[in-house]
Amino acid sequence: MICVTIARTRHKMVVAEHRALADRGAKLVELRLDWLSKSADLPRLIQDRPTPIIVTCRRPDDGGRWHGPEDQRQLLLRQAIVSGVEYVDLEMDIAGKIPRYGKTKRIVSHHDFRETPENIEQIHAQLCKLDPDIVKLVTTAATPADNVRMLRLVAAAEVPTIGFCMGEYGIVSRVLCGKYGSPFTYAAFSRDRVVAPGQITFDEMQNMYRFDSIDESTRVFGVLGDPISHSLSPLLHNAAFQHEKLNCVYLPLRVPSDEFFDTFQAFGALEFQGYSVTIPHKEFALKLASYHDQSVDDIGATNTLYQKSPGRWSATNTDYDAALASIRLGLAKTGSDSIEGRRVVMLGAGGVARAIGLGVVRAGGALTVTNRTQERGKKLAEDLECQFVAWENRGSAYADVLINCTPAGMFPNVDDSPYAQYWLREGMVVFDTIYNPENTLLIKQAQERGCITVSGVEMFVRQAAAQFECFVERPAPLDFMMQTLRKGISAAKH
Repeated sequence: MICVTIARTRHKMVVAEHRALADRGAKLVELRLDWLSKSADLPRLIQDRPTPIIVTCRRPDDGGRWHGPEDQRQLLLRQAIVSGVEYVDLEMDIAGKIPRYGKTKRIVSHHDFRETPENIEQIHAQLCKLDPDIVKLVTTAATPADNVRMLRLVAAAEVPTIGFCMGEYGIVSRVLCGKYGSPFTYAAFSRDRVVAPGQITFDEMQNMYRFDSIDESTRVFGVLGDPISHSLSPLLHNAAFQHEKLNCVYLPLRVPSDEFFDTFQAFGALEFQGYSVTIPHKEFALKLASYHDQSVDDIGATNTLYQKSPGRWSATNTDYDAALASIRLGLAKTGSDSIEGRRVVMLGAGGVARAIGLGVVRAGGALTVTNRTQERGKKLAEDLECQFVAWENRGSAYADVLINCTPAGMFPNVDDSPYAQYWLREGMVVFDTIYNPENTLLIKQAQERGCITVSGVEMFVRQAAAQFECFVERPAPLDFMMQTLRKGISAAKH
């Protein structure tokens, strides 16, 4: 079950949001009395409540906003119990002072906003001695591996335990805690109503991650990267899983480079069955695979790890075929989708550029590489045995096809372009690998100049669809995924 936190300063807004959440399908709501600017009118908040509630009133040391006398705070919690609310949340230092009464269930909680301490098992044991119906233990993940420690504790707990980690690293445990036995997780009313670090919105938890459908048999996948919060891969893959009626979930996993190996090893305990791999891990991830295909050997990087058999990781690079398919999509409008003999100018020399460049060369294209950092660009050109041109001279290289593999124009820097408009010419195929926004400044200017354009959405969805097929061994719903990504990009703008 998902518990949605309501934290507002005015009583009427608490009541309004509670009704709105019930209309949106919420089954449990937490009322944060410590956020109210005036003395809490408990009868007004709980009378005719549209869903069961948890009454919570936090002090600043516990992540709350209560600044009144402590005896008044405890009195509010007692009143809530006497009034017969479904749950009341009691911190471990006051749980022994407030006795059980009536049908109200006791959540005895402890929060750590600094770390996930080494003694979480001891803290949990102390909470279990305080007459709880449910224990709530929430810490801050300092590393991705902290989630594993927390979820193991939840799975082993004899007393029903809500356990997850806060912070960006903690998203995995917020979503997966139900798989390991947590009675519920917490979510925010909306993005501008987040009350704890790393909290996910109710809509995301309910509709994208489908928390209430997660169970012991749910298969788990994710995307490894740093940063990762901008990624639309979770939206795309989770929508595809739902469309195909698969019991799977896909998570964003922020993993720093210096913790990649340790995190990968730790996440083995959570039985991840496949990963998308993005910047900066594509080369290092290759070392973890027992098997890899020819594209990975040639590119020297992987964007996909998956298991054909338990514990045996295979690696592939779906950027390769997805990029060639996208280029051919544009070329087809010229009368032939063949890359052979076409003059291709590629901007950038990163991992994606290496995969695309290799594909162009193997398809018979005459490739020229250009890059801001000359040394890196020259190295890629040498590896691919193609031409190199200095960045300041990129407009002088004649192109039938222009490919942008740089981040110029990516959200939020939407007013940037890596290529001057006056260098563009009618009939040129312009392919921008950036997918957010879909219509980058480069794409817009190319259209104005009469170019044939291909957006990064084409490549991004195709590489994701190929990953989907590696993960679940069935055809991907390509058209549906294309629609989903475009809707997601549009929604992100508003």
